[in-house]
Formats: sequence, structure tokens, C-alpha cells
Amino acid sequence: MTRNYSLTKEMDWTLFGLYLIMVVLGIGNIYSASYNEEAPFLLDFTQNYGKQTMFFGISLFLGFIIFLLDSNFIRKSTGIIYGVVLAMLIMVLFTTPINGARSWFGVGGFGIQPSEFAKISTALALSAYVSKVNIKLQDKKSVLIANLIMLLPMVFIALQPDAGTLVVFTSFLFVLYREGITYDPLIVFIINQFPGVRIKKTIIGSNFIPILFVVIFLSVTTLLINENEVMIPFTYIPLKGVNIILFIFAVLTILFVLFVQRFIAKRERSKLLALGIVSAVLLSVLVFFVDFAFDKLKEHQKDRIELVLGLKEDPHGKDYNRFRAMSAVGSGGFSGKGYKEATLASPRSNHVPEQETDFIFCTLSEEWGFLGSITIVTIFMAFLIKTIMIAERQRSVYNRIYAYSVAMIFFFHFSINIGMNIGLVPVIGIPLPFFSYGGSSLLSFSIMVFILLKLDSERKEILR
Repeated sequence: MTRNYSLTKEMDWTLFGLYLIMVVLGIGNIYSASYNEEAPFLLDFTQNYGKQTMFFGISLFLGFIIFLLDSNFIRKSTGIIYGVVLAMLIMVLFTTPINGARSWFGVGGFGIQPSEFAKISTALALSAYVSKVNIKLQDKKSVLIANLIMLLPMVFIALQPDAGTLVVFTSFLFVLYREGITYDPLIVFIINQFPGVRIKKTIIGSNFIPILFVVIFLSVTTLLINENEVMIPFTYIPLKGVNIILFIFAVLTILFVLFVQRFIAKRERSKLLALGIVSAVLLSVLVFFVDFAFDKLKEHQKDRIELVLGLKEDPHGKDYNRFRAMSAVGSGGFSGKGYKEATLASPRSNHVPEQETDFIFCTLSEEWGFLGSITIVTIFMAFLIKTIMIAERQRSVYNRIYAYSVAMIFFFHFSINIGMNIGLVPVIGIPLPFFSYGGSSLLSFSIMVFILLKLDSERKEILR
């Protein structure tokens, strides 16, 4: 088939321009954050800024290669890409730990992090599978497979362990919800196991967003009351930790059962009772899981969560990185101190840890102040909005799912990283796309964008 498009005409130059702006600004900030007076040349490959510039060049080359490919080749290669990355995630578990985690393959003086590329492979795999599923006729099998595609890499990433990337993978839940993949078929299957109960739909799986906020609320509440103790009203029986929440669930369930028996017609009672009991059980399991998972965390991970929730205060000890990051951000004031003039987030003071990676936003904020920070936030928001606009104009379901996956991955990275820098979320090691130093990070984000640009450039030819 003869193609009737040209690269210069069909490629979204706005998105590509935003990509270039962010990468160039990112290299500039890395240059400032890790500047070495003895090696001032930007292309000095012994320095972080030289390596980042080199990876930018490699990214552009890979982008050119991607545009030489046919988009159908990308679709047909999805299974192979997913399988290869899964194999890499397994293989990396047998490498030598670096900083307590098995996340890297050492290649000369460089490191390759498979979990970064797992985001791309999972986005492609979900796009390939969900685009073949009839959403209106989805069953428990299709829902289960869609979630397994997301969960398989998460299991191996959790074993490394890499908490930051693990959190980012939850962004795919929003993509599935956007496409209409809910948990209704699985929940209906469970509820219909109750004798005499037959329902076709629940109110649980269809209302993902409100339920997500309930999950977050219960998770935070579980951690806040972890060490608390209360007495059951009118008794001398003490309840401690998660048992408080479970007692509340039990009381509410009893009240719900009494309400249904008293005010609901007999033909609807069994359905509502089954739904209420299943909901109470699921919420109880969630509370147990949060409490169990928190106990299994490493001590420094527990400390970070408790410090953010205000359960502990240790600004010069365990909370020093978050405390110093916030100090550097505030030090910039309204207009900043100027390029390479940072005093806290600078290689000379070494005040902020990991300032060229997880805390690169500190350097940016101190040098350019509120004006510079809000400019970067605006650029990121423009990038996200443009990505969503690209997603919505696709005629291909595959393209749309992939575009939304890219948007959500970038949104999670952007919001969590900046939240870390200003003290709103725990420090979990998530880079700021295109700004944080890291070859694997820059390559994976760049490939992600170039695949999106390629798919979008052929959107008029692809119907599914």
C-alpha cells in the first residue's frame, strides 16, 4: 500500500518541540547541579552532564530509527518486546545489589535499568490486548488477563525492590478505567457464588475513581491509627491498630443488614446483602493488606511514610533529605538566585542529597525561584494536555490506549517527583522526566514519546 503522508506534515511538531525544550532544559540543570570546575566541557563523558548529553544523542538516533519503522511492525512486535523485558526483569534479580537493590545491569561504566523499559513494554502489551477485547462483552477472563499484563512486571519490580517504579505502574489502572475495563465481571462472579443470588452488575467496579479515594483514605487511616488504642463503647474491651477499623466495619455491616431486612423489598434483599458483605470483606482485606505491607517495609521506608504523615519529626536525621529539599526550594524565593548560583542545591555545598537525580527540581527552584518552577510546571502540563489531545484524536483503539498510558506515566512521575521535593509525598526515588540524570530514564521516556509520535503520524491509515 502506498503511503500518502510525509514525516514533516504528519508528525506532531508541538509535542516534539515540548520534548526538545524539556530535554535541553534538563541537561542545563544537570550541568548546574553536578558542575565540575576541572571538567567544564558539556561533552565531557566522564561527567554526568556529558553522559546525559550523549544519551540525548542516542535518543534522537533511536527516534529516527523508530520513524523508519512501519507502525504495524511495532504492533506485531509487542509480544516479543513484552517477553524480552520480562526476561530482563527476571535476570536482573541475579545481579549484584547496588544500594540494596538489584535493579541494574552494569555495562562498562554505565548501567541499564530494565524496569524503566518495562513501562513501555507494558503500555504496548495493554494496548495490544485491550484493543482486541469487546468492552461491552468483557468477562472475568478478559479483566483478569488485562490486570495480569500489568501485574507480572510489578511482581519482579517489587522483588528488586524498586518502590518508585512499582507506584508508577498503578497509573495503568486509570488507563484501563478510561477504556471501560472495570472489575464488575470479577466481583459479579464472586457475589453470584452466594446461594440464591444472581446479579449482572455491581456498583463497585463501575465506580473506580470514588472507590480509589476510599482505598487511599482507608490506607492512610490504617497507618495513622497503627499504634492507637481505644475502648469499645460501654465496655472495657480495648482495640488496637487495624482492629479499630475492622470493628467499625463489623458494626456498619450489622447496621446495613438490619436496614436491608427492615426497609428493602424481599426480592432485592439477597443482592444487597451479598453486595454489602462482599464490600465489607474486601475493605477488611484491604486494611489487613496495608497493615501487613507496612510491616514488611524496610525501616527507612516506614520512616519516610511516617514522617510525611506527621507521625514522626526528625528534620536533621531520618527526614534530612526531604527537609533539605524543601529548604532549597524555598531558598529560591520568587525569582531565584541565578544560574549556577544556588547555595543549598549545589555541588559545592552538597546540602541536598541526589540533587542531580531525584531532587533535580531543588536546583531548578533555587536558581530560578517560583517563576522558573511554575514555568517548568506549565511546560509539563502543556505536554500532558497535548498527549491527551493526541490520544482522543486516534481512530485506533491501540493508539489511544498507548497514548493514555504515556500521559499517565508522565503524570505520575511529574506529580510524585515534585511532591517529593516540596514535602507532600514520601521520598521513593522517582525521577523527573527529562530533567533527572539517568541514561535509562532518558532513553525510556524518549522512546515512549517517539513511539507515540510515530503511531500518531499514521493515525489516518490505522482504524484499529
